[in-house]
Amino acid sequence: MTLKEWLEKPSHRFRWGGQGGDDCLMFCASWVEHVTGSDPVADFRGTYGTEEEAHAIVEQRGGMVALVSEMAIRAGFERTDSPEDGDIGIIIAPAGLGGSLKEIGAIKFGPLWAVIGPAGVRAKKAECIAAWRVPQ
Repeated sequence: MTLKEWLEKPSHRFRWGGQGGDDCLMFCASWVEHVTGSDPVADFRGTYGTEEEAHAIVEQRGGMVALVSEMAIRAGFERTDSPEDGDIGIIIAPAGLGGSLKEIGAIKFGPLWAVIGPAGVRAKKAECIAAWRVPQ
């Protein structure tokens, strides 16, 4: 299954904690699991169920970039300054009804970044602040 086919799956839905759906970081991890056969965040799946609990885990690990870096290194991924289709990253993009800028986990998709939110999977232009090569 190609990245485009995976992103278009109607089963994607937003849910905190990666049980019955994905939040932004679990969305990236689900893609990684699809590509590699191994879930890099299996120890986190189902351990939280709210935005507040998700933020607490991210803060305990030193922020989104530090958390994803830890999981990516453990999975054998390398950081890249030139993300390609299928690579994962942390972007800065508008989120929520107010449109405030936030760090969001995303998957590189052509010139865009694919993200998941309450409205489903979307692709948007965004500034990437960190990216990791996903072996495919």
